[in-house]
Amino acid sequence: MPRTSSSPRRRSRLLRAAAALAVLVALAGYMAVQYLSGHKGAPRCTVGPVGEGRTYELSPDQAANAATISAVGTTRGLPERAVTIALATALQESALRNIDHGDRDSLGLFQQRPSQGWGTPEQIMDPVYSSGKFYEHLAEVPGYSRLPLTVAAQRVQKSGFPQAYAKHEPDAALLSAALTGSAPASLSCSLPSEAAGGPGDASEVRADLVRAFGKDVLPSTGSAGAAAASTVSVPVRTDDDATARRGWELAHWAVARAGTLRIDEVSFAGRVWTADTGWRTAREESGAGTVRMRLAQ
Repeated sequence: MPRTSSSPRRRSRLLRAAAALAVLVALAGYMAVQYLSGHKGAPRCTVGPVGEGRTYELSPDQAANAATISAVGTTRGLPERAVTIALATALQESALRNIDHGDRDSLGLFQQRPSQGWGTPEQIMDPVYSSGKFYEHLAEVPGYSRLPLTVAAQRVQKSGFPQAYAKHEPDAALLSAALTGSAPASLSCSLPSEAAGGPGDASEVRADLVRAFGKDVLPSTGSAGAAAASTVSVPVRTDDDATARRGWELAHWAVARAGTLRIDEVSFAGRVWTADTGWRTAREESGAGTVRMRLAQ
């Protein structure tokens, strides 16, 4: 009799313990998502197809880092697939955050190690430099664009968890389609309220453009006067399908960097973005071959 009566009580205690553990695990998962994506109403970016379809959310800081990774890749003449591989790698290694810590001496977006010849700590913490080093090694992988993403990434990273990159491929593909310009008006960001607290600096925007895309991204001579202080215009020099792709690449870069660079409005190809409205049809058609960034005043 004692053995029979104690067994249900023991099972009941085990069930209660299991239920409590499940609640704790769910709470931990919720808190992790909130940390990475921000609480409801927080500034965030959304990327995905216009209209119905799968979307992906990330913070403005993550979007800005992703835009830099993409810009460095396309400036090197690499295909969209290379950008997808780089973004999936950074999503796994750092959640697209430029962190100053990691396993042993790993640092930055790609968790590159100074002791393994990736550069100095200061270099690796520069997103432009670290992205360039990743692409440099990726380009040495024979046929990387035809390999499964996790295989291509692993041949660069030599990670202890080589299959971990694969789960990020769908999100990385959405991001790369937007940031390389093949998916128009597909990246939009809301911004922190403090983003409107100071004026934008046109010289800073131009310097960031040149760092990410190279010196040929801007015309050799800039305009002068008050308009130049409040607007940065980037011409797109081709007249074929590459015009739209290049233009949307630059426009999405500006949206992703808007909070940092105090960009209030981005316009291209008859569409206008602001943090309050997202992308909408412009009231007045601007030049199809020019991306305009209006800065906060």
